[in-house]
Amino acid sequence: MNRSKALKSIVEQANRGDLVFPTNVAASLKIQQALDDPDCAVDIATKLIMNEPLLAARVVAIANSAAYNRGSDVTNVKAAINRLGFRSLRAVVATVIVRQLAGTSKDRNIRNITNKLWEHTAQVAALSQVIARRITKLDADTAMFIGIVHEVGNFYLLSRAEEFPSLLEQDSSFDEDEQLPEFSDTIIDLESTEAVIGRAVIKNLYVPVPVIEALEAMWFGLRAMPPETLGDTILLANELASTQSPLDFNSYSESERFSSEIDFVVGDGTLNSILEESDEELRALTAALMS
Repeated sequence: MNRSKALKSIVEQANRGDLVFPTNVAASLKIQQALDDPDCAVDIATKLIMNEPLLAARVVAIANSAAYNRGSDVTNVKAAINRLGFRSLRAVVATVIVRQLAGTSKDRNIRNITNKLWEHTAQVAALSQVIARRITKLDADTAMFIGIVHEVGNFYLLSRAEEFPSLLEQDSSFDEDEQLPEFSDTIIDLESTEAVIGRAVIKNLYVPVPVIEALEAMWFGLRAMPPETLGDTILLANELASTQSPLDFNSYSESERFSSEIDFVVGDGTLNSILEESDEELRALTAALMS
């Protein structure tokens, strides 16, 4: 089965809402639901997070990163939650869920691709946080959350890669601009496959409307320059990330992408000067997200 036929099969399942998630995703989704409850207290959130050691470690690490640490380090989950706040905490929980979507494959190639995709995701999330806070002046926590979930469709595809190995290969049997009318009940081209699967997955993540709107802008490449919206923010962050998605077969090579630098004036500075000033913060936050 070639890649286009494998995608067709998965898209049809997504349209039916028939998604297959790894078993460990369910527990993390329950935590996400609990955090969405306005009556969820810090003590309850602390108990939930501490039941998941990997998540607890990540919460403390991010609270101590340069993006959030304005004083001494925190050494426990409750103090970390108080520093981050619930909006940032939801983003941290999302990091675990997104990584869990890919499952734990025994195939070394799939694991390597998963790790590279997560490296790309962490870079985009960190860049989105800085761009939103310092350039577009939008909610930085929401921007980081969008960066974390922007590859949910591809992480889900990785979870099906053992069943459909051709998903990891570029399909040369058709023109990538060609529309495939056999996909589901509507005409869906390959570029929108990510959107179809992404929409199906995010339904299960209970993401707010502004996040969905920004993801839609990213899926269809609608960006203004200089950036103004959350969609612009995520698209710019995606372009600036030094590690590109290993499943983005339509991207230019990294050398081609950076042959001409993206830059524009921001107040008294420029995009590049702001990124240089934020380099330590970006590195620390990216590392914390990847830990």
